[in-house]
Amino acid sequence: MKKITADLIINAYAQGIFPMAEKATSLDVYWVDPEKRGIIPLNGFHLSRKLAQKIRQKPFDIRIDTSFIKVIEGCAASMAAQGRKETWINDQIISLYAQLFDQGYVHTIECWHEDNLVGGLYGVSLGGAFCGESMFYTVTDASKVALACLVARLKAGGYCLLDTQFITPHLSQFGAIEISRHDYKMRLAKALEVEGDFYSLPVNSGPEVILQSLTQTS
Repeated sequence: MKKITADLIINAYAQGIFPMAEKATSLDVYWVDPEKRGIIPLNGFHLSRKLAQKIRQKPFDIRIDTSFIKVIEGCAASMAAQGRKETWINDQIISLYAQLFDQGYVHTIECWHEDNLVGGLYGVSLGGAFCGESMFYTVTDASKVALACLVARLKAGGYCLLDTQFITPHLSQFGAIEISRHDYKMRLAKALEVEGDFYSLPVNSGPEVILQSLTQTS
């Protein structure tokens, strides 16, 4: 079996494939190419009144790309807390994605409160596609705010595809839909022709800037 490297992972994402581990203690990973793929259409993101109000209240200090290891460890711990028998994030996944973070392919959206990380998400940015990997929260609504901030950032940066891998009831409330593998790969190919700018939206953007980006259509 070919050794999995950070470069190999990027090549796999460009083909619509991503890695997972069977469980945290697994020594290897396997490749996933689902027949059905979850995405959130960026112009179809559902922003509820409650979430918009929460963003306006600015309950969290939103940081970008400051603490990848804490975010991915938070995601792994969250899966266990939500009743999953095992997390698919093992040591190899953490090591490989840390390399991708250092190379600028992986980004985090982080929600902090009183210098404690209370929620966030991470994913892989490739061209005009952002492949969301996982999210977590330890304080109510932190992951929702992180996702909204991600969508605002992607829209401002000219992205055209937000991949969620699979559909969950949690993601469905934000407008996530399921499409075929063929449809996904067609959209991915178009997205790879685009050069998204993850930092187009200033890191210290306030609530009104975030909400304006979320409600704009292209």
